[in-house]
Formats: sequence, structure tokens, C-alpha cells
Amino acid sequence: MLYYLLPDLESTIGFFRVFQFITVRSGLAMFTAFLVVVIFGNRTIERLRKLKVDQIIREDGPPTHKTKVGTPTMGGVLIVAAVVVSSLLWTELFNPIIICVLMVTAAFGAIGFVDDYLKIKRKDAKGFKGSYKIVLEALIVVAALMLLSWSGKADSQLWLPFFKELTPDLAGFFVVFALFVVLGSSNAVNITDGLDGLAIMPVVMVIATFGVIAYLIGREDTSQYLYIPFIYGAGELTVFAGAVIGAGLGFLWYNCHPAQVFMGDVGSLSLGGAIGMMAVITKHELVLILVGGIFVVEVLSVILQVGYFKLTRGKRILLMAPLHHHFEQKGWPEEKVIVRFWIIQVLLVLSALATLKLR
Repeated sequence: MLYYLLPDLESTIGFFRVFQFITVRSGLAMFTAFLVVVIFGNRTIERLRKLKVDQIIREDGPPTHKTKVGTPTMGGVLIVAAVVVSSLLWTELFNPIIICVLMVTAAFGAIGFVDDYLKIKRKDAKGFKGSYKIVLEALIVVAALMLLSWSGKADSQLWLPFFKELTPDLAGFFVVFALFVVLGSSNAVNITDGLDGLAIMPVVMVIATFGVIAYLIGREDTSQYLYIPFIYGAGELTVFAGAVIGAGLGFLWYNCHPAQVFMGDVGSLSLGGAIGMMAVITKHELVLILVGGIFVVEVLSVILQVGYFKLTRGKRILLMAPLHHHFEQKGWPEEKVIVRFWIIQVLLVLSALATLKLR
């Protein structure tokens, strides 16, 4: 919104020219989203408590989690609201890339909201029927891809890390591949969100990584220098990334151990969807496997645990899945598990950024 209003002021006050720069608007988007979450955080938490929107604690979960009974969930509503408000203020709203990523973020958040609501209403861990959720998410992603295709921003080529000219064309398979990336990312963040602050900080770091990638891809000079695709308008994703970073850090203010609120599916599904969509738009889907390694390993731990349990009729690979619960069962304090996962995430971010130059 302000992106379109500020140019009118440039003719009279030269200072307002700085708002043309993506880096300036990214910083302002971050600051705006952070303030929204911090200012309205306590009010939102109190409101959720009054509504008895409490996190459902699994009976078969780690014993230490019994202390979390009564902690409100669905705090992700605040994250989504802050991201949307900040993006509306500071991004180029008519950019189809921004429309797509905001659409996926908000719509996935709505699905997560219904999922959380049903869990609370039924007083169990079963919410939205899994098949319904997947179908709805798939329809949203397909709609976003159609908009990208209509606007000329879609590209069915697969850009491989470490290679300059190896870009196979996925053709019709691209839609299936994109669906796998976005839906996989969304549900992977959802699975990782099991400890205080465990998911939100990796989300912030992954989003920041794709914000950097989007900025480089949106500039013709840097894209040519690094042998990465040039996508006109993709730089606006950096502003969106700034909004997510600010909202995520603001939420961590309340979600750090011991958590005052949990994000719930409304937060994890929307943020995971945003990450997956940014990976698809920037043509760095395979880099997501590296920078999102925490999420990938968490999902694989669940798949392997369930598969091995069924094959061996009762035996387990891990003490408990997902992986973070395995380390808790081994006696690691929750804080140690969280910080060590964060350390690994920092290393993954640095590795992912290194792929931009190593080609």
C-alpha cells in the first residue's frame, strides 16, 4: 500500500526515495511485523486463555510435557496477521509473485485454523481429516501456480545446485513436483513444531535464506554473475521474507522456553507453505532440502519409525518420533535439544548460501 503512496511524496521531499529500495522496505516490513506481534502478543494470549484454547498434550508423549497442559495454542493467528499486515504496507501488492505467496500463506493458515479448532472442540489430537486437508492444500497451490503461469513467472525448469548449465525441463511433471515441495514443506514444519521455539527459529532462518536468494534472483546483474535464474519482480519476496522474520522473532518472544503460547497448525502450516512457495518461485527447490534439513530429518524420522514398526510388528528405531522426542527420551533437557537444533540450522543456512557461488 505505502509502496504506491510514497512515490507521490518523492517530488516534494527527496528523502522518500529511499523507500524505493527493497532493502529499506524489507527492514521496515521486519520491524512492522515484529511490533505487531509484540504489542498484541499479551492480549492475544490472554484472549486465547479465556476462550480455553489449550494445547492438546499427547498421552503417549514425553512425561516432561505434562507441565505444558493449559498453555494456549493457535498463536500462529498473530504471526499470519502480522505478516499479512506488514506485507500489505510495504510490498508491491500487484506483483503476481507477492499475490501467490500471500495467498498460500493465508489459505494454509485458514486450513490450520480449522484443524486447531476441531482438535480443541473434540478434545483430542485428531483435527481436520488428513485427506481433506491435503486436497484443499493442493487446490490452493495449483491456483497459485496457475496465476504464476498466467503472469509469465512460472518456469518448469529444474535448477540444480553446483551446476551452471544443467537445467532439465520437468514439463508437465512440474506441477506434481511443486505440489510435493509446498505440501511437504508445510507438513514438515508442522511435525517439527513440538518443543518451545524449536520450529519458529529454523523457519526464520530458512525464510531469511530464501529472502537473500530472492533478492539476488530479482537483479539481472547478480543472477548472471552467479549463474542463477533471473526472475523480474522476485526481489519483492525479500520484503515478504522480512515480514515473516519480524513476525517470527516477535512470536519467539512468547514462544521461547517456557512457552507462553504455541503457534498451532495455523502457524506451522502457513509458514511451511510460505517456505515451499518461495522455494518454487525462486527455482531453488532442491536447496530447500539442504537449508530445511531439520524439517526433512524430522519428517523422515516419523516415516522410518512408522514403517519399521509395521514391518517388524512392534519394534522401533527411535525411542520416540519425531526425532526431537527421541533425544528427550534419552535424557536431554528440552532447552538443550532446541539450541542444538538451532546450531545445526545455522550451519545448514551457511551451506545453502555457499551453493550460490559453488557452480
